[in-house]
Amino acid sequence: MQRALSRNFAHNANSLRSEIALTDDQIFRVAPSIFAQEPHGSRSERYAYIPTIDVLNGLRKEGFEPFAVVQSKCRLEGKSEFTKHMIRMRHANNILAPQANEIILLNSHDGTSSYQMLAGCFRFVCQNGMIAGDILEDIRIGHRGDVMGNVIEGAYTVLQGFDLVDESREVMQQTRLSHEEQAVFARSALMLRYDTEDAGKAPIQADQLLRPHRREDTGTDLWTTFNVVQENALKGGLRGRTANNHRTTTRAVTGITQDMKLNQALWALAEGMRQLKAAA
Repeated sequence: MQRALSRNFAHNANSLRSEIALTDDQIFRVAPSIFAQEPHGSRSERYAYIPTIDVLNGLRKEGFEPFAVVQSKCRLEGKSEFTKHMIRMRHANNILAPQANEIILLNSHDGTSSYQMLAGCFRFVCQNGMIAGDILEDIRIGHRGDVMGNVIEGAYTVLQGFDLVDESREVMQQTRLSHEEQAVFARSALMLRYDTEDAGKAPIQADQLLRPHRREDTGTDLWTTFNVVQENALKGGLRGRTANNHRTTTRAVTGITQDMKLNQALWALAEGMRQLKAAA
């Protein structure tokens, strides 16, 4: 039975995630720009146009299936059908692992994004979708030449690199953090979330990012700590105080660009902590 985690990303994006591969009808309802049959009028004749749905179907033939889609919401008239969208896919051999590796495909048809391939990971217990920052280099494919072939080649390049993601995750699971190290990790994450050099200026306390939502997340290993912090930082819902001392509740990170940037930064932070612990 399909389970959608979220259909609406607040004001600026629509999203859908399922436990089984998404159908075209499900994708179209939340991300119609994936099906655009022509580029935005601002694109020149040199723009090699291939609808994202054609690329997705090409990847399906190679054994990749979509399990999540997001579309940014554009306020500019006439651009919503061409705006930025993201698809998270899994290969047939990695669909129901406890942490499923995912290939993230980003694109737009208005010139704001090339085709971009990134490595990701989905953790079922907390429904967290992560991006493996600093593990595999992002693959960018311009709208020119053999776009379809280059995207499929890029997907396999990411797929072949998942051994590095698995290795990093396994080491994080074996890396124990002291309470002081967890606190340092949370403070650093808080500064990343609110783009500040002073964690005290954030509307919440760093220790709030460390509060687990389920029994499985009470461990002190680096992987669990990273996941708890990532979930609290991105999904919001934490009570705090504004600079004027008014009560507030943190909002979820909803935009595709902001989500990607913070997700990659948090993974890089966890990877940095892993390396520091290994060198100690």
